Amino acid sequence: MNWLDRIKSALQGQPEDMPEHAMLIDVRSPMEFQSGHVDGAFNLPLETVAARIEQIVPDKSTPIVMYCQAGGRSAMACSILQQLGYNCVANGGGVGGLALRLQRDIRRGGS
Repeated sequence: MNWLDRIKSALQGQPEDMPEHAMLIDVRSPMEFQSGHVDGAFNLPLETVAARIEQIVPDKSTPIVMYCQAGGRSAMACSILQQLGYNCVANGGGVGGLALRLQRDIRRGGS
């Protein structure tokens, strides 16, 4: 099973298959992020993804799971990353569902 299959399995309810080194990136606004984010996630608002992703994830082969409130913005972010050459990107959907699937806490406040 390759990394993408493991991420897809994790996002379908099998969190033990999520690669430990996958980056979780929340593409919501800083205010939304502070109101509740998946434990261990980085905040990178959608409008800054293209300009700042290389600072946060310089290795384009790093598995990345993008998420937002319901999955729309994270889908756009995944498309942007793929256009930039990132080849291990998955849409995690909404914050609540992803936290449940990964069995991680929702944190309030800063990262």
